[in-house]
Amino acid sequence: MAAQETLSRVHRMPFGAEVQAAGGVRFRLWAPKARRVDLCISEKMFAMQRDGEWHERIHADAAAGTLYQYRIDGGPLVPDPASRFQPHDVNGPSEVIDAERFAWHDLAWRGRPWNEAVICELHVGTFSSRGDYAGVAAKLGHLKDTGITAIELMPLSDFAGRRNWGYDGVLPYAPDSAYGRPEELKALVQAAHNAGLMMFLDVVYNHFGPEGNYLNLYAPQFFTDQHQTPWGAAIDFSNEHVRGYFVHNARYWIEEYGFDGLRFDAVHAIVDPSPHHILDEIRESIPARKHLVLENDANQARFVGPGKYSAQWNDDSHHAYHVLATGETDGYYISYQEPAKQLARCLAEGFAYQGEVSPFTKEPRGEKSSHLSPACFVDFLQNHDQIGNRALGERLLGLSDERKLKALTAIQLLAPSPPLLFMGEEWGCRQPFLFFCDFKGQLGEAVRKGRRHEFARFKSFTGEVPDPLSEETFAASKLDWSKADHAWLAHYRQLLDLRQREIVPLDCGPGRYRMLGERAFRVEWGGLVLIANCGDEQMAVENTPEQQPLWSNGPAGSPWSVNWWVLGG
Repeated sequence: MAAQETLSRVHRMPFGAEVQAAGGVRFRLWAPKARRVDLCISEKMFAMQRDGEWHERIHADAAAGTLYQYRIDGGPLVPDPASRFQPHDVNGPSEVIDAERFAWHDLAWRGRPWNEAVICELHVGTFSSRGDYAGVAAKLGHLKDTGITAIELMPLSDFAGRRNWGYDGVLPYAPDSAYGRPEELKALVQAAHNAGLMMFLDVVYNHFGPEGNYLNLYAPQFFTDQHQTPWGAAIDFSNEHVRGYFVHNARYWIEEYGFDGLRFDAVHAIVDPSPHHILDEIRESIPARKHLVLENDANQARFVGPGKYSAQWNDDSHHAYHVLATGETDGYYISYQEPAKQLARCLAEGFAYQGEVSPFTKEPRGEKSSHLSPACFVDFLQNHDQIGNRALGERLLGLSDERKLKALTAIQLLAPSPPLLFMGEEWGCRQPFLFFCDFKGQLGEAVRKGRRHEFARFKSFTGEVPDPLSEETFAASKLDWSKADHAWLAHYRQLLDLRQREIVPLDCGPGRYRMLGERAFRVEWGGLVLIANCGDEQMAVENTPEQQPLWSNGPAGSPWSVNWWVLGG
């Protein structure tokens, strides 16, 4: 295919602002509560025609770049809930975006198979000193050379203020202006593809943020009081228009921005009693070659597997890794009193909790997962939640020692499950990743007090919680690339090179595990064998493979030893 050939990517929607081929822009809003909706452009009002619960107008003089708002029943001006861009934040006007104006040059890109996935999760605002899409693009070479094959961006949906993790978004179609314009995000996706890297986006379909959400003014049917979430009334997925809003959103990021996959935040908080679950409807709407990944604290294996979602984040394996590394047993870590055994079960069967009662919740947790391939479980030692939801945002290097962590990373990075790293982990970053936001007034003060109250419950924590509203808290979380530990980086590169050469070509099904002691275990996936001792005591190990290990940091059974074999390899 000729290099000069280009492609435009546009996702057509039944709502929002759509540039018309014949000129002008069609504006369409679902507002069942509103009696009258006016389109506001340049402080002029244009009445929209009502058709049942919908309000529509084609404005002949509007075009790409036009700023607009909707006025509800002669009262407040609100942004478009399907806005493609908010140049002046969540309370300002929306901007008409013509997606056809961006010329894509990655026509030869077909993605990568899921078994090659090595994911780096990152926050655009703190990944580089620039804090924008171009800052991420500048590090693509580093990520590729490390052995990473996929980037997962934390949520981009427009949020209030200039600093946020992204989980307080209120306009799911509008990538936040703090990081750049939509065409700059598309340029990043294209640059990643040109470097051979997949691009994933974290999306939040379980709630809206606390500031800038105007849906209740004109579409209270978006929510239901019959179900509650940690963030208030649940989104009503029994409503066909609400379902369509989120199905289109998933397709929008895939089709218009070229993302290779999505990660769905906390789907256990999505309440949908419908016969056809919204997660199933979303999966069916996305091409099978795209990779969709869930975060689901309920360990509902029913959504994952062939023809379903590609994988799920495995919190169980993380918690077992963490307890082995740190010895911590506060909070939910109380459920991981046998961390080596629980890690071995995760490596072989997916979840540690497959219906057993959790000591933390005192309730059964999880579903049978032992029939699923290891590829269905994304494993990690660190991520934004597990670092940033600590009071001081400490990374593992500040909580454990290098010997233990290098052994545990050798397990994680060579196991068949796709590994995920958190930005900077690969070069031994010791900086915190703190919780930060940019809310004003009473909301900001409520967040500040809530953060302090949350950690007052922990007997082991007696310090001051960093102010989440402070710009210094945000700045402290920005990666300082000058402090990269090259010995750590070499460790990761060696393991990830081995992974691509020796592990990825294997077709690993569910494994089998056997404990060799309280802290030592053996796991087998056909010809792939792991013997690990995650303790300080020497363990006797019998029947070790006769051939040389693929990777080893000491004799099998010695303290904190990890040995991998590919039999016959």
